[in-house]
Amino acid sequence: MVSTDVDTTKQATYACLAPNPGKATVLALGHAFPQQLVMQDYFVDGFMRNTHCDDPEIREKLNRLCKTTTVKTRYVVMSDEILKSCPELAQEGSPTMKQRMDISNKAVTQMATEASLACIEAWGGDLSAITHLVYVSSSEARFPGGDLHLARALGLSPDVRRVMLAFTGCSGGVAGLRVAKGLAESSGPGSRVLLATSETTIAGFRPPSPDRPYDLVGVALFGDGAGAAIVGTDPTPLERPLFELHSALQRFLPDTEKTIDGRLTEEGIKFQLGRELPHIIEAHVESFCQKLMKEREGDHHDQQLSYDNMFWAVHPGGPAILTKMEGRLGLDGGKLRASRSALRDFGNASSNTIVYVLENMVEDSRRRSAEREEECEWGLILAFGPGITFEGILARNLQARAAN
Repeated sequence: MVSTDVDTTKQATYACLAPNPGKATVLALGHAFPQQLVMQDYFVDGFMRNTHCDDPEIREKLNRLCKTTTVKTRYVVMSDEILKSCPELAQEGSPTMKQRMDISNKAVTQMATEASLACIEAWGGDLSAITHLVYVSSSEARFPGGDLHLARALGLSPDVRRVMLAFTGCSGGVAGLRVAKGLAESSGPGSRVLLATSETTIAGFRPPSPDRPYDLVGVALFGDGAGAAIVGTDPTPLERPLFELHSALQRFLPDTEKTIDGRLTEEGIKFQLGRELPHIIEAHVESFCQKLMKEREGDHHDQQLSYDNMFWAVHPGGPAILTKMEGRLGLDGGKLRASRSALRDFGNASSNTIVYVLENMVEDSRRRSAEREEECEWGLILAFGPGITFEGILARNLQARAAN
């Protein structure tokens, strides 16, 4: 596996905002990826060859989808070595769930371990200071769950308090932040929560079929990887908080549960995205954002929140969702730059992707601060997943101050 992280412990040369006492903050971020880097421009030839498909219509449609996703690179667990050892994964109708889970279970634990270690290194703290573990994955099915496997791989204390969120899909990363926030704020200043997310598309890999045209959207869009964050209240002088998690909200939309549909079968997971998904999100996102923004009204602030004076960290489910959001909310094209960059570089990596978006925002904040540019203190962290479920956090960018 390949692991990289944002150096979130570097001493800043500008005055950061102070977090509010007792409020959860993100203290560090990290991520990890499998070794297989996929270049989108060359993906179709390899996929068609590996799945023994020579249908020209499927090839043409997949080529078109690969361009419209705006994805340039992705990382995946699937490799030539895996297909050589398990050729049945590329055969239609083969009962392969056991093989898929064996591969996935090992991969998600390894990636989550590497992302967590990268995050802990960036944080600068010690493993022994981790009091809680929140683990998010929609890519495994076993018990004991991945939370225990990750705790053992990291060497965490047997007394660490664990929570696992399974099959939350693309909203899982923000759901994990919401749960980590609650644990940190209810457990006192000394608590430090490790959030880890880890996903792979192994369970859904299968040959294309004219009878399942919607499969090709996932083939062109999704990637693998892991993300991690340290969350805690009342940072010490040695810690460098990145974001304050002010308020969190979750909402499901009645009668939309079939729009994002996944079923475990003997052949793997059968996954379907409804074409109406971007339109449903567009129709409901403004009321959700407005409710989150009202969470700040009880505090005393000089400036009223508006869409233009906020930052936006949005899970990039696909380019259509981001474009629909921009149109509905009237957002400037640059507001979703961090999301579009994450989509371009990593694809939609399900629950992990919000970590990559936040890392992009950290880097952008540092650049703006170095250049003494103004930036937004308040903003929203958003994701949309099965249900359809909206997850959102009203947050503060604690790096949003110009240089001294």
